[in-house]
Amino acid sequence: MGIIVHGFLIGIIATICLDVWAAFVKHVLHLPAAHWAMVGRWVGHLPRGRFVHPAIAESPPISNELAIGWITHYVTGIVYGIAYLGIVQGLLSRDPSLVSALIFGLATVVAPWFILQPGLGAGVFASRTPNPARTRMINLSMHTVFGVSLYLGWVLVDRLLH
Repeated sequence: MGIIVHGFLIGIIATICLDVWAAFVKHVLHLPAAHWAMVGRWVGHLPRGRFVHPAIAESPPISNELAIGWITHYVTGIVYGIAYLGIVQGLLSRDPSLVSALIFGLATVVAPWFILQPGLGAGVFASRTPNPARTRMINLSMHTVFGVSLYLGWVLVDRLLH
C-alpha cells in the first residue's frame, strides 16, 4: 500500500486515539480539553487575513465553526500521518518504529506552541493561559499519545493488509 493511503489511515487512527485520550483527560482527570469551535473560528478568519487574535473567544463567530474545527483537527492528523510515513519510509527507507513515531509525535507539538496557540491569543508556549505549565503538560501528553498511536495505527493497518 502506498505512503499516502497508509498515512491517511494511520492519521485517522492516531487522531481517534488522541480524541479518546482527550476525553479521558477531560472527564477523568478534569483537565481542560481543546475547544474545536475556537479552532474553527480561527481557521474561518484566516481567509479574511486575520492570523492572530488577542483572544479568539472575543472574535466574531463564523458559521459552522465547530464543524470547521473538527475537520481541521482530522485533516491535521491525516497530514501528520502521511508526513510521518513520508519521512520514515520515503526518506529514511525504514519501517516505522515506536521510537520514531514517538519522536515525530512530540515534534508535532511545535505547531500548537508556535502557530495555533499564538493565533488563538494564548501566546507562544501557551504563555498567556491561566496555567501555562499545565497547558504545556497537556499538550505534551496529547502529542505523546498521538505519536504512539501513529505507530499502533501503522501496526494495525499493516497487519490487516498483509
